Amino acid sequence: MNRPLGAQISHMLKARGVSHIFGIPGVHNQEMYRGIEEAGLVHVLARHEQGAGFMADGYARATGKPGVAYVITGPGLCNIMTPMGQAYSDSVPVLVISSCLPDVTGIRGQLHQMKDQRIAGAAVCDWSEEARDAATAYALVDRALMEFGTGRQRPKHIQVTIPALEGLADAARAPARDGQRPVAAQISADQVASVAEALAQARRPLFLLGGGLARGMAQADLGHVLQRFGAAALTSYAGRGLVAPDYPLSLGAGLARPGSAEVLAQSDCVVVIGCDLAQVDLWRDDAGTPPGKTIHVNIDPEVLARAHPADTRFLCDGADFLAMLGAGGTGAHRSEWTADDVAAIRGRWRAEVEAERPGILPVVDALRDCLPGGTMIYSDMTQFAYAAKEVWDMDRPGHWHHPTGFGTLGYATPAAIGGAVARPGKPTMAIIGDYGFQYTVQELATAVELELSLPIFLWDNGKLGEIEDSMVGAQIAPNAVHQRNPDFVKLAEAYGARSAAPQTLDAMQEAVRAAFDAPVPTLIRVTPGIAE
Repeated sequence: MNRPLGAQISHMLKARGVSHIFGIPGVHNQEMYRGIEEAGLVHVLARHEQGAGFMADGYARATGKPGVAYVITGPGLCNIMTPMGQAYSDSVPVLVISSCLPDVTGIRGQLHQMKDQRIAGAAVCDWSEEARDAATAYALVDRALMEFGTGRQRPKHIQVTIPALEGLADAARAPARDGQRPVAAQISADQVASVAEALAQARRPLFLLGGGLARGMAQADLGHVLQRFGAAALTSYAGRGLVAPDYPLSLGAGLARPGSAEVLAQSDCVVVIGCDLAQVDLWRDDAGTPPGKTIHVNIDPEVLARAHPADTRFLCDGADFLAMLGAGGTGAHRSEWTADDVAAIRGRWRAEVEAERPGILPVVDALRDCLPGGTMIYSDMTQFAYAAKEVWDMDRPGHWHHPTGFGTLGYATPAAIGGAVARPGKPTMAIIGDYGFQYTVQELATAVELELSLPIFLWDNGKLGEIEDSMVGAQIAPNAVHQRNPDFVKLAEAYGARSAAPQTLDAMQEAVRAAFDAPVPTLIRVTPGIAE
């Protein structure tokens, strides 16, 4: 059918499996809204483009499918650039489609005009391209969706000129078969056998597991491989939940602990799967893995190129690699790792976290113990989350999402909204600090409008606690780290949400449980003194 291109894009997305759009309409992108309802897409109206981007991110992390956002020319694109940067650093498939002006060189003074909107978008995503006709727009959409399915998942930006959106266009062609992620067929059986032999000969084999493995890897399958080689397991924050909490040789998410460098150095065969070993994974300059005794498995050649030249490297999907490794035999290897040794290491690391962030861990434990099974958590840049990520064992992978790389404040609330939209009837929760909450507080209106049973756990210490600690550590007199907060309880109620301000851990648990059954979101304000 012949329709305006703006409408055809919505129909194309629907035909390719997209079900939700996050965004805000404006005069420049209104043609993109012409076909939303006709195509059968659900539109979620954010209160700010930044919120729309984080919602798309949260939706994508919950489903593994692309999160799609529609924004306007100029400020709309600028506002969503922070979520695009976050999605890029955390490898999240977000597709941003914006309108754009057809001429910014010969004409000046236009509404929403930027000098170069496409280049601005390119600074924070995988690629940013412009379409001036239907054929190019369709090709770019298919390219983005194909790349989401076959490589490292990172955000894309497509901008379509306003005249092109308004012009009539034929429908896009029928969708091709879904793209498949890289498989380990590139690796021969002999290569896998050599890895198995190295692990079997090792006295202290260790698997270091990252977020790149978190989707599509079952705990039981991974557990089979670990048990076969008597291997210890260490994860990044993003890899939490890959290893069953009761696996006796699980070192937890202690990769960022300084002591993990010693553990890695003492391991004589380390298999690193789906982890970049980036600064935000390690918080030190070097992982400590022994050169020549480390095996790297990753789908990103850039990551493999940074590995030590003596290391073994495989460009393939981690889950496929482990499936081949697990199929190679059933005999169990007895290593020198013991459950007592691992427990002692974890005990030391927990004590360090408690010393660094006193009073937080009892609240963390109480919150963990009152959540229903399968709760998906979205956290923000807050000291409560920093502590929790180190000691909270997840019972499944891909269920705790954090703005790890770009590290933006205000992520958790809108991202949790996107996650709740993606998982109707399943428990979803946000954990956010008092300062970060105010970055995107307006998205409470969206959560109320959608009638989401969403607990928002607000850690209110009345300051930028992490920055204050950093300043003190650097011998800088703390400056601009204390703020006067609003009455968060009344603020939440003004949006139509429910609220609670528990004064004991028992009351906090009761408020959290009730929030999962409430007809609207619930803000639960918790202060550090609650554990006293």
